[in-house]
Amino acid sequence: MATVTIHHVAERAGVSIKTVSRVLNKEPNVKPATRERVLAAAETLRYRPSVSARSLAGSRSYLVALFSDNPSPNYVSDVQRGAVSRCRKDGYHLVVEPLDSAAPGAPELTRSTLMTLRPDGAILTPPVSDRPQVLQALDEAGTPYVRIAPAGDPERAACVRIDDRQAAYEMTEHLLGLGHTDIGFIVGHPDHGASRQRLEGFRAAMRDSGRTVREDRVVQGYFSFRSGYEAAEVLLGSDDRPTAIFASNDDMALGVLAVAHRCRLAVPTDLSVAGFDDTPAAMTSTPPLTTVRQPIFEMAAAAAGMLIEGAWDPSDPGPPPARELPFDLVVRESTAAPRREPARPT
Repeated sequence: MATVTIHHVAERAGVSIKTVSRVLNKEPNVKPATRERVLAAAETLRYRPSVSARSLAGSRSYLVALFSDNPSPNYVSDVQRGAVSRCRKDGYHLVVEPLDSAAPGAPELTRSTLMTLRPDGAILTPPVSDRPQVLQALDEAGTPYVRIAPAGDPERAACVRIDDRQAAYEMTEHLLGLGHTDIGFIVGHPDHGASRQRLEGFRAAMRDSGRTVREDRVVQGYFSFRSGYEAAEVLLGSDDRPTAIFASNDDMALGVLAVAHRCRLAVPTDLSVAGFDDTPAAMTSTPPLTTVRQPIFEMAAAAAGMLIEGAWDPSDPGPPPARELPFDLVVRESTAAPRREPARPT
């Protein structure tokens, strides 16, 4: 079968090639009847415009770049799926660019990607969303971008986030409400702004309940299973152990479950464990994990939508848009009231 081109669509609809291009690119100022005729012709001929043809017909490339630097495979997968789902609705394509954002060559790699692909916009996940040199490269290129969960400088560009501090506060309140007073906390990667906000939420909830946070109960992690495992070894390595551990993401919480199993601690009878993100693994772990549902898929879809819809232009003097999506506390079988030990003789 011969390849169907824009010329065939124009001929069948009885309009110019330029009009077909305007309709397919969803440009304004096209009569509704003409738009319907063009779309009907394209559907009948099963015409699918190529990215190169569309970019030649206008100023857009129909590409969105995703710059990601995150050790959690579940997080990265959800971001990609969310962004792709939104891009497909308007005929855009997502180009994923893994980036070691702390490396000296990160800004140059960003510039090279922008020059080669000329994307219509970029999505930045943490910690890329807070790397000054990467942001500067995007600013210099004039490429619109949306930052997911940035830590600071909210007026710099459009962003999508949840209230990480409040989410961690509410999870800590849940553990306190069960009767836990000695709670361990595993901090997320130090380069991620959300890590600090979640730690602040934990400390604030403990403080507001009149509890003192023991500093040896706060252990650094890096959002990976291995770092959660190693942090749990520290927290559970002696008889003086907490009755609950709140990890800053699910991957680290799964590491805690593994150490608890190795130490023959029953969850949640001997130890309650909570995470953050609500990844697929949180639902299938043993026991299923109590966690904060962060709408990662929806956040990425929203970021892509802001770029496609032109919600923010770097040249616009007004403040960039910001969207805050809701989170949910998901209570499952990994948390319960602490075991009541019999009173010790004095």
